[in-house]
Amino acid sequence: MRSRIYLDFNASTPIAPEVAEAMRPYLSEHFGNPSSHHWAGAPAKDAVEHARAEVAGLLGCDPSEIVFTSGGSESNNHAIKGVFFARRDRGKHIITSQIEHPAVLEPCRFLEKLGAQVTYLPVDRTGMIDPEDVRRAITRRTILITVMHANNEVGTIQPIGEIAAIARERGVTFHTDAAQTVGKIETQVDELGVDLLTVAGHKLYAPKGVGALYVRRATPLEPLIHGAGHESGRRAGTENVLLDVGLGTACRIAKPWLGMPSVRQLRDRLWERLHASLGERVILNGHPDLRLPNTLNVSLRGCIGAELLAALDGIAASTGSACHEGRQEMSPVLHAMGLPPDIGLGAIRFSLGRTTTQAEMDEVADRLTRLFNS
Repeated sequence: MRSRIYLDFNASTPIAPEVAEAMRPYLSEHFGNPSSHHWAGAPAKDAVEHARAEVAGLLGCDPSEIVFTSGGSESNNHAIKGVFFARRDRGKHIITSQIEHPAVLEPCRFLEKLGAQVTYLPVDRTGMIDPEDVRRAITRRTILITVMHANNEVGTIQPIGEIAAIARERGVTFHTDAAQTVGKIETQVDELGVDLLTVAGHKLYAPKGVGALYVRRATPLEPLIHGAGHESGRRAGTENVLLDVGLGTACRIAKPWLGMPSVRQLRDRLWERLHASLGERVILNGHPDLRLPNTLNVSLRGCIGAELLAALDGIAASTGSACHEGRQEMSPVLHAMGLPPDIGLGAIRFSLGRTTTQAEMDEVADRLTRLFNS
């Protein structure tokens, strides 16, 4: 039986043992509503606020600037739609990129139906946005710029600080989807210069179904969910104490992992072994240096990534193509980067995590090399 190797940490991470342990009391003992002013509600309220402080600690902001959500998609929707509805009297122009996650692109397309004008900026062959393209795209009607911190497929890290400086200079609200970077690299909001930042719990060893949105003080933002005055009136709905505690704990234990030097070494080992064995037949996708430390996206020339991955029985990774009605289609991200189909269709993304081992990297390299040469 083939060994099972998990290399899809950009898709989802396992719940960290420390996170599961912290959540346990809130499955049974502390069941009260955080909004209830009695003995059952107080521990729940304290837990939520402690978790909020832990998330804020990782992002370098005040706890009052953290809004708990159901995940990255809700956070992105809240940021994009919230700014649009709060500022559409000033203008309806939004700037984003062609390689954003669907949780950004689809809200933008939805708002186009309501009169928004959206500029989708191109990227270069490495998946990088040119900040000068952002500057040129801004008009007097621009109300929001939303650019991801790092791409989920190829790992390219965007020049968020430069884009933020341009946005600030022109008085435009700036949001970044940091679902792939929080817990992997530094995401201090003041260093990045952002007004809004998205966190997704299941990308950093917290459960699925929880996330957060950083909202810089005084940023105009209409609530996405209306109701009672939860989250200081910014997001209605009784707080999910169990999951909030999980996210807070995950953010606290993430600090020693920032930069992921040991994981970066393993990623580079896999690339070096593949390149040594396959030479020019294997191509690196994404920026060679400014890339997530855990992400390796490679194309095997003349192959179909999905077919290779199916043959690599037991190895969990992702491909750069999708099958629609029997036809293989290249990833929109790789298409936007200008990859020709014979390269883009052969893409496989290996995303490593805290539990990845050298033995796993060597096995993947050996098996992929044998498969490609067979």
